[in-house]
Amino acid sequence: MPTTTHLLYLHGFRSSPASAKATLMAQAVAQRHPQVVWSCPQLPPSPRQAMNEVAARVADWPRDRMAVVGSSLGGFYASWVARHTGCKSVLLNPAVFPARDLARHIGSQTQWHAPEERIYFEAAFVDELEQLAREGGHAPGPELALIAQGDEVLDWREMRDRYPRAHQTILPGNDHAISDFARHVDGVLGFLNLA
Repeated sequence: MPTTTHLLYLHGFRSSPASAKATLMAQAVAQRHPQVVWSCPQLPPSPRQAMNEVAARVADWPRDRMAVVGSSLGGFYASWVARHTGCKSVLLNPAVFPARDLARHIGSQTQWHAPEERIYFEAAFVDELEQLAREGGHAPGPELALIAQGDEVLDWREMRDRYPRAHQTILPGNDHAISDFARHVDGVLGFLNLA
C-alpha cells in the first residue's frame, strides 16, 4: 500500500479543528510524520459548501497518497471524499443518516469548543445532506471504522452495518467523543501508513 503523504481531517457538527481528536491527530502527525501535508479546515455549516471547499482544497493532492479522517458528521463527509477520490479513509463514529439526525437541529447552534460562537443550521442543509448521501455508493479505497458501542448520539449498529467492508474496530462502551482516543491514535496512524 502506498504511503500517505497528504492527510485531511474533517470535524463533526458544531465542532472545529480544536476538537480533542483533531488536536491529538495534528500533534501525532507533526511529531512523528512532519513531512506529511496536514489539513484540518473549519467547515461551514452548509454541507454542500463544506464539500465544495474540501474538494478545492484537495484538488491537486495525489489521489494514491492522500487519506481522510472524519469524526461523526465529518465521518460522513470523509466517506464522501473517499468515494470521489478513491483514497483511504478513517471513520470515527461516523454519522450514517445525518439528514435524519440533524433535521431536529435546525436553527441557531452553539459551537462545542467556543460556546460564545454560534452557527445557523438551515433547513436547506438537510436537503444538501440528502443530496450528498445519494452521490455514490461505497468508497473504493481501504476504510477503517472506529465504532463505540456506548455512543450516546449515534446508533453503533447503524455504523457497523453501513460499513461492512471496512476494517472495523468495535469499542465496547466508550462514547461519541471516543474519549480515550489517545489509545487508538497508533492504530489509526498504522492504518494510514504515513510517510
